[in-house]
Amino acid sequence: MSQAILLHDRPQGRTPFFAADAMCDPVAQTCTASTKPFPLTMATEGERVRIQSLQGGKGLMLRLTELGLNQGAELRVVQRQGGGLVVARGETRIALGGGMATKILVTAVAS
Repeated sequence: MSQAILLHDRPQGRTPFFAADAMCDPVAQTCTASTKPFPLTMATEGERVRIQSLQGGKGLMLRLTELGLNQGAELRVVQRQGGGLVVARGETRIALGGGMATKILVTAVAS
């Protein structure tokens, strides 16, 4: 007879090898609690976010990477207009349509 082992059945006081609830920066040697990723279209104006993943085809991935919107990049939502929005990465501002912004999953960055 085999028994299924569920993640919530692990012994108390033990942490998994990969902590899914913390994001660590090895360069700065800091860890911050991360939240569940959400589409960039749900970010509020003025909010700082970090890109967790890009979900799309090869063409979209290439275009976003060319714009500097790659995994780990930190953005600030400058303006929301209709379905689209304008984001800033450093001093560069990038306008994104709603469809493109929906495929960018981000997490909030503590200010």
